[in-house]
Amino acid sequence: MKRIFLLGLSLMMALLALAQGPRVYRSEFVTFDKREDAVADKRSETANYTPFKPERIAIAGGEARFVQKINIDATLNDYNVFFHLENVGMAYTLFLNNEAIAEVDDPITPADFLLSPYLRQGVNELMVGVRMSRTPQLQENLVQPNFEQFENSYIFAQRRLSVRDFDVILEPDTTRQYAKLKLDVIVANDFNYKETIQVGFDIYDPKGKLKEYSVNEIELEGRSMDTLRFNPDVYHSYDFKWGDGKKPLYSLTLYIKRNGMLWEYIPMKIGFGKTEYRDGKYFRFDQVLHLQKKEHFNASEDRQKTFVAIEQLKLRGYNTLCPDYPQPKWFYEMCDKAGMFVIECANINSPTNSHIRSVGGTPANDPKLYDEYMTRVKSMYYRSRNHSCIIAYRLAGEQSGNGYNLYKAYEWLKSVEKRRPVFYEGAEGEWNTDN
Repeated sequence: MKRIFLLGLSLMMALLALAQGPRVYRSEFVTFDKREDAVADKRSETANYTPFKPERIAIAGGEARFVQKINIDATLNDYNVFFHLENVGMAYTLFLNNEAIAEVDDPITPADFLLSPYLRQGVNELMVGVRMSRTPQLQENLVQPNFEQFENSYIFAQRRLSVRDFDVILEPDTTRQYAKLKLDVIVANDFNYKETIQVGFDIYDPKGKLKEYSVNEIELEGRSMDTLRFNPDVYHSYDFKWGDGKKPLYSLTLYIKRNGMLWEYIPMKIGFGKTEYRDGKYFRFDQVLHLQKKEHFNASEDRQKTFVAIEQLKLRGYNTLCPDYPQPKWFYEMCDKAGMFVIECANINSPTNSHIRSVGGTPANDPKLYDEYMTRVKSMYYRSRNHSCIIAYRLAGEQSGNGYNLYKAYEWLKSVEKRRPVFYEGAEGEWNTDN
């Protein structure tokens, strides 16, 4: 199996965030100790996984803070501790042991943080202080989802010698006779000394038949990352085309072995097929794909109602959903299972003064907001990019102005995403859209 020594650009940029601050841009995943728990998403049986169920405290001025204590003992010396946070409801400041370590002005998009550099041995106090957003102009007229506060927020620990991220697609081969699995797995060694690790995967077809598996060993220098690239052929795949209402999914599991012992499992579902966009048309399996029935759609707080709504849209002939902002992970999984396409959108919606193109006249052309725009676009892209349902990206809501920030956002997204189009309806004839 071929091993590559240079990270792919998109994944390398995500992982560089680990050295730049606590926020991490990567696929949204947790690891499991047992395969059966991974298959069932049974997180309660996984060691070092803790739901975030904080205590609410009030401080002067009416501001609320939410606190949870976490104990770091010697058994966690070989682990990185991550914090996944969503459904906060407002912008927030993240504190660890009374030190502010991150400021987040986007109240909707889930975020991940690496806590390890800020932790100390013993009891630590993790605190989220909610506040008004400093960039409210970026989410005008959006009705926020009414999820239970901190739903699906959690703390989990992952070994310092582990899978850091992955990129995966199951696409037709060049002869159009079988499928090609393209799986890039980034492994990281956060110890100070050289370590050897084995990375493996297996993939089962929708009927439960094992199609391919492999285990590769890799030696990593201390404080380094490397990439394993797996490219096996998967035969008889044309019996399981995914998309446009067709919903068979392959089951793929990543796992880690060290000294013959299995360490962690990362499960995922993959649909066979590749959606391409060229000459103003979508193509799938070399046929024009018609998306004439698209629907603006956001998940509700009730998963069953969301599922029923998606199924009803399918019955009415809709095959594409267009959310107004990033959705919870289970929404994309639901669309994968339904064979429904999704055009993803960053949480940027600023119609006021969108027609004013002078510097600072519209938020999109205010260089002071550059970092916030890039944070929102990166957060949108990295966490959901491996879902089969994602066929395109939208930079922002339909009329959010245009200018420097959206130019740079478009350039960045095109630099890391080579196969899916990037749209912006508010470009109004300018170059930062693919249609």
